[in-house]
Amino acid sequence: MTDRSLTLMAVHAHPDDEASSTGGVLARYSAEGIRTVVVLCTDGSCGDGPGGVKPGDPGHDPRAVAAMRAAELQESCAILGVRDLERLDYADSGMMGWDSNTAAGAFWATPVEEAAARLADLIRHYRPDVVVTYDENGFYGHPDHIQANRITVAAFDALGPREAPAKLYWSTMPLSTLRVFMTRLREQGGDWEDDPDDLQIGLPDDQITTWVDTRAFAEQKYRALGAHASQPDNAVFLKIGLETFTELLGVETFLRVRDTTGRALPHETDLFAGLR
Repeated sequence: MTDRSLTLMAVHAHPDDEASSTGGVLARYSAEGIRTVVVLCTDGSCGDGPGGVKPGDPGHDPRAVAAMRAAELQESCAILGVRDLERLDYADSGMMGWDSNTAAGAFWATPVEEAAARLADLIRHYRPDVVVTYDENGFYGHPDHIQANRITVAAFDALGPREAPAKLYWSTMPLSTLRVFMTRLREQGGDWEDDPDDLQIGLPDDQITTWVDTRAFAEQKYRALGAHASQPDNAVFLKIGLETFTELLGVETFLRVRDTTGRALPHETDLFAGLR
């Protein structure tokens, strides 16, 4: 147990990631009086520009895209009740294999130890009890997501047991939910034809350690995703409507990878189990 206010820190790669994978827990724990901190690793400059213009196409201005997405991020965090937003502001690396992966200042090209040291300083400052980020594959293989995982693990290792947070989680999605989600999209005219088993994302239900009910905060998560209107990928979540969104995405799931509380697994239902 702790004698101070509890703190959750979510380490994310791009503006909108805070809403898609952790919007529910950010909103829920903020409402419960827990301090919520989002650490954003990149500027999101490889996102879509106005009108859907893609990186590298005529009219795509990375600086303008970064500024637009920064404003969307602020709105999203306000909707979710995020108390503190910290930006490392590395350049967005783009998708795996893009030339931007190795550009000067790109997050993917930044030495892990360098970025991890900055994150460790933020951990020392905010003293989070729980940290959430992506798994080793960045959920779906995005280089910036993978790098976020690497620097978070490296920061924990550098801090050691006395300074490191009590718990570390990787966000994930049950394969059962993913299959239903894809089916609903296809039923509504979506073009997502991939088989979940071929995508190498998510986990079998019995491998997931932690299931957090955030249905009461699904509307906030839905609106936070809507705040990132410049990025058409978010429309995939919004087009199913709030009712179906709540049904399918109203429970956020995680893999607990580091823990000092000794709380029994599986089927943990609270990221702060053992801490309050």
